Amino acid sequence: MMGMVYRGLHLATMAEAGYGLVARGALAVAEGCLVWVGPEAALGPEYGHWPRHDCGGRLATPALIDCHTHLVFAGNRATEFERRLQGASYAEIAQAGGGIRSTVAATRAASPEALLVAALARLEAMIAGGVATVEIKSGYGLDLESEVRMLRVARALGGMRRVRVVTSCLAAHAVPEGGDADTYIECICSEILPAMAEENLADAVDGFCEGIAFSPAQIERVFAAAQRLGLPVKLHAEQLSNLGGAALAARHQALSADHLEYLDAEGVAAMAASGTVAVLLPGAFYTLRERQAPPVALLREAGVPMAVATDCNPGSSPMTSLLLALNMACTLFRLTPEEALAGATRIAAAALGLSRETGTLEAGKSADVAIWEAEHPAELAYRIGGVPLHLRLFRGLP
Repeated sequence: MMGMVYRGLHLATMAEAGYGLVARGALAVAEGCLVWVGPEAALGPEYGHWPRHDCGGRLATPALIDCHTHLVFAGNRATEFERRLQGASYAEIAQAGGGIRSTVAATRAASPEALLVAALARLEAMIAGGVATVEIKSGYGLDLESEVRMLRVARALGGMRRVRVVTSCLAAHAVPEGGDADTYIECICSEILPAMAEENLADAVDGFCEGIAFSPAQIERVFAAAQRLGLPVKLHAEQLSNLGGAALAARHQALSADHLEYLDAEGVAAMAASGTVAVLLPGAFYTLRERQAPPVALLREAGVPMAVATDCNPGSSPMTSLLLALNMACTLFRLTPEEALAGATRIAAAALGLSRETGTLEAGKSADVAIWEAEHPAELAYRIGGVPLHLRLFRGLP
């Protein structure tokens, strides 16, 4: 077996609490995996004849993981941005036929080729920012044909670039225009989810539990259908109000509950007991000019792991920079830079059920590595604008 040694690195392995720093470190990579990680001085003689790449004292971290995106869509909602600046709320825009439903109309009208081209540009921006794993949701179709088309595009993206794409069926995102919520939920459970499972299009099932979307009882029906098909679940919960969605997600052993601005102590305790990850989405908080931040201190005190993601979408978080999301998480939500970076590596992997595969720099894991024009990992959350990426490896390949 012959591989490559990357030497002259400051390593932030993220394999434990803290950064897991290794000064003057090295990585040995072979057959797509990390086979050795540690101080360069301790590198064994068995690697002595391997080719070496001198990284010049740069910082290496696990490649970033964006664990919550809506990357596949058509159109934009810039006019809604203007309306919000004039005082309209997210809920008011949605009730007037804007919001998610306006993107549904544009997405249904778009061809698969058009969706692919647009999504690929967003994906390439993420890759340029050090991302090697991205979760992509459906949810802008709201019927069988359109939801399937979205997730086929998401799967296709994973074959077009060196990136790991994880998919979530978010058919329970909104009630279709002119439809009935309960009737649509039955369609999701009896038609959409079985079709997704048969074609292996979804790695998980998501939903939106909110007054402008679906009730806890309706989401519970979706979760039950997902679990009958052997699919894990996650949930958009407590973004605009507290309906107890996070506790519902925890009862179903959800991988994550996301947004969480209105999460209460009961929900925090439920998530702590179940191991459900809290995915924080500061881009939406910023864009919607929300004032109630997620209860980070309660989550921290209870030991609930906190991930950070872009929530890339056309309405409430039109951004592709996960590094910017790290900065926002620190500035707006008061995460530490270490918590933010863990939230886009080790904990983001847990939010996608990928902890055994990626998210840390450890022997045996996928060689997903970001090498940065930086010396200390806090620089990644500190910078605003600009991408200090030097080299990104996905399964050992640049």
